[in-house]
Amino acid sequence: MPEPKAVPLLRAIALRPGSAAHSLTISLRYAAPALLGYIAVRLTGLAILMISASVTGKDGMRRLTGRWDSVWYQRIAEHGYGYEVRLPDGTLHSDLAFFPLLPALERGLSVLFPPLGVAGAGLLISWLASLAAACGIFAVGARIYGHRAGTLLAVLWGAYPTAFVQSMAYTETLFTALAAWALYAVLTDRWITAGVLCVGAGLTRPVAAALIAAIGVTAMWRLVTERGGGEPLRRHWRMAVGVCLAPLGWLSYIVFVAVWEGNPFAYFDIQADWNNRIDGGAALAVFVAEQFGRSVLAGLGLCAAFALLLWVVWLCVRQRPRQPLPVIVYCVMVVVISLIGSGYFGSRPRLMMPAFPLLLPAAVALARARRRALPAAIVGVAALASGVYGAFNLLGSGPP
Repeated sequence: MPEPKAVPLLRAIALRPGSAAHSLTISLRYAAPALLGYIAVRLTGLAILMISASVTGKDGMRRLTGRWDSVWYQRIAEHGYGYEVRLPDGTLHSDLAFFPLLPALERGLSVLFPPLGVAGAGLLISWLASLAAACGIFAVGARIYGHRAGTLLAVLWGAYPTAFVQSMAYTETLFTALAAWALYAVLTDRWITAGVLCVGAGLTRPVAAALIAAIGVTAMWRLVTERGGGEPLRRHWRMAVGVCLAPLGWLSYIVFVAVWEGNPFAYFDIQADWNNRIDGGAALAVFVAEQFGRSVLAGLGLCAAFALLLWVVWLCVRQRPRQPLPVIVYCVMVVVISLIGSGYFGSRPRLMMPAFPLLLPAAVALARARRRALPAAIVGVAALASGVYGAFNLLGSGPP
């Protein structure tokens, strides 16, 4: 069956070509199926959560705004940095482990709209960012594989197993929105825009290192492969500016923490206090061995999950002639960064959620399906499963 043809996004741009917003704005009409599908999936998850919370006598909204990392971001928004918690075992947890963009936005929005409060502001930012992320994911998918695949990519991201985090006052949606649009900017040769968006991503989550790498590697590859090809000097200049801008957000916060603590490696020491060390996967191997020690079935299930992950990554890499270099580098780096640390292993699926290109093989396969009802049926089942899994996790005791 022939592959779906990519529909040029420029046909769908409603703004005048050449205007400042032209590069990153898709007409609502063109993106409507993706956005409406994404909203439907997320509303399904929220409905399942609220019904489950009502049945169990728990507060569903509090699970979205008032637990785990959300509380740390709200405290930073209200009081600034400097809060620490000493655990019974003597371990020190500092709020400097959390990047500043979300709490800064929470504080600004709560000042502009006092009735929201910091908690409400965080939730609103996350929900609005989720729509921007879905639109950016759609833009990337549509540019590479066509409108239908882009739509399915955005909707599948909303049905990701830990997609319930997309409805929480967390940073995943904000980061993914910035990353997706930065990748789209690279794909459309808008390097300065990509660099600026990467600055924002670097102020949001440490995994912005993956986006920085994607921009840098792509630029280097362009310079090598297009050498002597008569490329305009202006394009190379703009590419260099974008590459130089990309790491500034991430680096600025690392430097800020270093100055605050008087230690050039302070940020990494603080992460180590949170048990987030880069160990090359040693802690992960120990965790897998422990699962086998408790139950052979649990160990085999975990290995099967990792095998599935590696297979999906291989599918993405194998599609290299169609998947652009920045998309592959970003996706692989997010997965690698999520696996080589020693942090809480229950959060690994959430940490990999910004790697939306992992869903491209599934989106393309569904877009090529001969039975038109098959994609809707699969997305529906995935949305229900994601909603049930999300309710189970959010109404439980552990962090996502």
